[in-house]
Amino acid sequence: MSDDSLLSSSYEIPPEMQGTVSITSLDKVYAWSRKNSMWPMMFGLACCAIEMIVLAASRFDIARFGMEVMRPSPRQSDFLIVSGTVTKKMVPQIVRLYNQMPEPKYVVAMGACASGGGPFKEGYSVVSGIDKFIPVDVYIPGCPPTPQALLNGLIALTKKVDKERIKTSEWYAKEPEAAVPVPVLGPDLMDPRKYALIYEQTHRPIEPGTPVETEQKEG
Repeated sequence: MSDDSLLSSSYEIPPEMQGTVSITSLDKVYAWSRKNSMWPMMFGLACCAIEMIVLAASRFDIARFGMEVMRPSPRQSDFLIVSGTVTKKMVPQIVRLYNQMPEPKYVVAMGACASGGGPFKEGYSVVSGIDKFIPVDVYIPGCPPTPQALLNGLIALTKKVDKERIKTSEWYAKEPEAAVPVPVLGPDLMDPRKYALIYEQTHRPIEPGTPVETEQKEG
C-alpha cells in the first residue's frame, strides 16, 4: 500500500479501531518529532549572545518548542546558533564544531555580523559572514536582533524541518558526507599554506599584450 493511499480519504479505518488509531506517513511523524525536540548549541561571539541568553530565560519560554536544552556539546546538538562577530581566529573553531554535529544539522546566523560581516565587513580580522565556510539555513537580521526576532527565526527553522522528507533530504545517504575543510586564514583571508603559490603568481613576468602591460606603457 502506498503512502498516497494511506493519506487519501478513500482509506477508511475499521469502525472498531476508529478513535484509537490514526493514519499518516513516516515522513510526517519523523518531521513532527524532530521539529518539537531540537536542541540548540549556543556559540556567542559578541553582543548578539546577550539577546540569545535572554531568549533562553523564562520570559520567552522556548521550551514551548522543545528547545529548552542548550547543549555545550556539538555531538548532542541539532542546530548551531552563530551569534556575533566572526573573526578569522574563530572560523576554524566554528567549522570544527559544525563537523562534530550529527546529521541532520542546521545553522542559524544571528545578527548582521554573522550574516555578512556587519559594521566590521571587510575588516582585517573579520570575515564577511559565516556562510563563506559552512552552510546557513536561517539568517536573522539585526544589530543585535531582539529575542523576538531570534524566536521568529527559530520558528522559521522548525517550519523548514517540517517540510523535509527523509529520502529527499541531503543528509539522507548511505555514505557519510565529507567534513567541511577547516580553513587556515592569514592576512586578507589568504591561506598561509598557499603563500608559495601566491608568491609565484605575483612575481610571474607579464606576458606581452596583457592589459597590465598596455597600461604601463601608456602611463
